[in-house]
Amino acid sequence: MTADVLKDFVKITAKTIPVEEPFASGHRACQGCGEVLALRLLMKAVGSEMLAVSCTGCMEVVSSTFPQTSWRVPWIHSAFENAAAVASGVEAAYKVMRRKGYIQDKKIPVVAIAGDGGTADIGLQALSGALERGHDFVYVCLDNEAYMNTGIQRSSATPFGAMTTTSPPGKYSQGQYTWKKNMPAIAAAHDIPYVATASPAYHLDLMNKMRKAVAIEGPAYIHIYSPCPTGWRMRPELAIESARLAVRTRVFPLYEVINGKYVLNRKINKPKPIQDYFKPQGRFRHLDEKTVAEIQERVNAEYEKIAKWAEADAPEDEKK
Repeated sequence: MTADVLKDFVKITAKTIPVEEPFASGHRACQGCGEVLALRLLMKAVGSEMLAVSCTGCMEVVSSTFPQTSWRVPWIHSAFENAAAVASGVEAAYKVMRRKGYIQDKKIPVVAIAGDGGTADIGLQALSGALERGHDFVYVCLDNEAYMNTGIQRSSATPFGAMTTTSPPGKYSQGQYTWKKNMPAIAAAHDIPYVATASPAYHLDLMNKMRKAVAIEGPAYIHIYSPCPTGWRMRPELAIESARLAVRTRVFPLYEVINGKYVLNRKINKPKPIQDYFKPQGRFRHLDEKTVAEIQERVNAEYEKIAKWAEADAPEDEKK
């Protein structure tokens, strides 16, 4: 089913970007927030014919302070840990109502939206259950790599070496001491039809992946890199450049997993040094040369692993 749908997929181009804005301006996001830009892009890609479920977090707080809202679509605020569970219930309800003739027999996209804390930590159980049950919905993780809304505490998506309020560097520590949890791999391990990574620095790639996720039948997971100037201690105007450097240094590879097969969307054969990515961000300012070298080695190894899988899964005429 996925292959058939994507075979006839029509890409969004620079000339065909939707003008509709299902997520309104005037919200309370910080200056330079990459997360709210990612949210705006994914909403434009899906359009107003959708229902959004978003859990507690930055995007819920900045967009829904009573009596105002930025959501121009039906929107449900869920608890911190259960965006996937609520979206599952909505999808199941739509299915029953279509079957009984209460609503039109057409697909209404259900999109669950959560941050890295609400996905990789407190929401992982609900997400895993929803993916395992095969609900036809899209789950989006807007990953700013810490619990930014509550004070910049570390999450399991915080990268190794990063400084947060709960992983401060000190005499015996270089900051965050565990490696970032690989949520796209965890989602792909559920054998769902579609998994992808995306970045607001590559806006057409992000929007087209969102369109694909909505078009396929069954659960889809999209992990979006979401720069946070406030939490990352960098100048607001550098958010998108930071997102671009994350890809060009191999820190955040852009790829898809379609029916279990890997597709590397942007090959980085000559990566920039990871120091270029670290330099604008105060959260990495304390790192010594040894730790930087260790992180560089790990980043390259993870990228090469994905590149190897993508090469093995590529059609014969595309292989080297």
